[in-house]
Amino acid sequence: MVAMAVSVSFRTYLLEQLGRIRPVTTRPMFGGLTFFVDGRAFALVAEETLYFKVDDSNRPDFVAAGMGPFLPFGDPAKPMQYYQLPEEVLEDTDQLAEWMGKAIAVAARAKSKAAKTKIPAKPAAKRK
Repeated sequence: MVAMAVSVSFRTYLLEQLGRIRPVTTRPMFGGLTFFVDGRAFALVAEETLYFKVDDSNRPDFVAAGMGPFLPFGDPAKPMQYYQLPEEVLEDTDQLAEWMGKAIAVAARAKSKAAKTKIPAKPAAKRK
């Protein structure tokens, strides 16, 4: 597995850039950082690279820009559903708002889908 350290300066820069669009929070995860909006994980950072959450609705944008998936284990057969954000998007507030909005929508759909597929807890046995 790849080390995923993130510098304080890069974290600060990302918080400033992304925070211009929406209030974001971060949490360290697996040596990197995960970014959240309204409790939804929409981005992650590993080794000074920012990745946004994707599905079939926004993946083509990343592919068209020549960006690839996050491969935490180095195996192209096992990509995570996060793709590298083009650097120029991070510098353009309008583009960033568009790409970030799409990634947040993907995260919302994923969270909603996960909530629907959870197995309900068994009711407690009645005491006699």
